[in-house]
Amino acid sequence: MALKKKPVTGMKDILPAEMQIREYVMEQIRETYGSFGFHSIETPCVEHIENLSSKQGGDNEKLIFKIMKRGEKLNLETAQSEGDLTDSGLRYDLTVPLSRYYSNNAAMLTSPFKALQMGSVWRADRPQKGRFRQFVQCDIDILGDPTRLAEIELILATTTLLGKIGFKGYSIRINDRNILKGMAAYCGFPEESYDQVFIILDKMDKIGTDGVAKELAEAGYDEEKISKYLSLFENVTPDAAGVRSLGELLKDAMDQSQAENLASIIDSVTEISTSQFNIVFDPTLVRGMSYYTGTIFEIHVDGFPGSVGGGGRYDKMIGKFTGMDTPACGFSVGFERIITILMDEGFTVPGKEEKMVFLIEKGAGAEVMNKAIQEAMELRAKGEVVLVSQMNKNKKFQKESLQKEGYTQFKEFYKD
Repeated sequence: MALKKKPVTGMKDILPAEMQIREYVMEQIRETYGSFGFHSIETPCVEHIENLSSKQGGDNEKLIFKIMKRGEKLNLETAQSEGDLTDSGLRYDLTVPLSRYYSNNAAMLTSPFKALQMGSVWRADRPQKGRFRQFVQCDIDILGDPTRLAEIELILATTTLLGKIGFKGYSIRINDRNILKGMAAYCGFPEESYDQVFIILDKMDKIGTDGVAKELAEAGYDEEKISKYLSLFENVTPDAAGVRSLGELLKDAMDQSQAENLASIIDSVTEISTSQFNIVFDPTLVRGMSYYTGTIFEIHVDGFPGSVGGGGRYDKMIGKFTGMDTPACGFSVGFERIITILMDEGFTVPGKEEKMVFLIEKGAGAEVMNKAIQEAMELRAKGEVVLVSQMNKNKKFQKESLQKEGYTQFKEFYKD
């Protein structure tokens, strides 16, 4: 039986042209985030199954690639459930592993700690354009800072990065989970129903106000609560003034300082940033992860469905490892989606060095080959990029293929 040459469903091979763009974006990420004081770290791709399934990852916990126990620990005869067969899994994001990492190493880290992670994650999701089962995530997180400085730095770092790689006119949508809860409390929804209400609200951009009203009614909520709830979204302006106005309306249902904190973040980012983007207060923004405790944000690019990044504050997660809550806030750019957008736009890496090809005619003797290699080595020692290759029979096609990979200069060596 012939072996399968295509990748496993949801995975992909990366060709050299795309790899050049990926490496360029990664270089910009390291350089930009490094200038903001973020430290590169790395966590294992395999995590304890207890950590991955701790009810903090939302729907992602249904998408875990689980790893079977090994050796003597694996007993198929006595196993009665899936839990008896597995003890670990591939990480589905970088936030849970970071929280474990910080809990284990906090004594050796600065405080607050600014972390940069880039690495593959795995989800048994349904593949589609820009969505894979194995994909790279890029996260920056600030651990140990309870103030809005963390959110401001994260947003400024992320938008500076996006500006460097050519993104303009996109939006950072921002909200606060405390405002979501305040709105629900103001309208009389019982606290135990908040998650269900928010899940329905999160569909607003897809099904509209009427659709949300219909689903809330079908969930059993009375018309008065639904009407009062949806009326809150009608006249809210998408700026800091809108946050403050809504906070004043909800003053009996939430702490006023929470609305002021969000408004101040919007004010500061608007005043300081030099990148071309819009920061928009969106009271319908929910984000699915149950670990978010405060500010939440997403990146939206016109013409691209779904978000191109997101994050928020998760002040309770590290405490599940240590027993002591630690302020934490993070922002993740959708690396694969950014690469997809750049590829679709025909992006080329700027300022690439000249790349040269030495083509040696087949049948050329050792003297000709050694001459080509020696000349290439001299140029390489000066920092030049030189590919030495045998000349194909179809030289024209060979050159066209190499040009697609960024080679611009060719020199040919023929047998005597």
